[in-house]
Amino acid sequence: MSLAQRGAVAAIRLYQLTLSSVVGRGCRHLPTCSDYTATAIRRHGLWAGGWVGLARIARCNPLGSAGFDPVPDALPETGRWYRPWRYGRWSGRHITLRPDRD
Repeated sequence: MSLAQRGAVAAIRLYQLTLSSVVGRGCRHLPTCSDYTATAIRRHGLWAGGWVGLARIARCNPLGSAGFDPVPDALPETGRWYRPWRYGRWSGRHITLRPDRD
């Protein structure tokens, strides 16, 4: 990982250890949004992984999606560094329900 990636992942870990317990741990997805974003940054780099994580965080709201949502193994072919919003999955149509919430 690059220094920037390590810094971003460390900042996410710091959030998990401090603010996450204050804000509340009521994530609607599995894995949590912070774990998802850290994994996306590790897997796809800071720029693309950050946009993948941002899209996930935007979906995490009362009217958004919920369920099991793993980080994609590959980035979409339509994504480019100058069109980074195409890296993210902005709707929740790809998500399967959690087994305990049939």
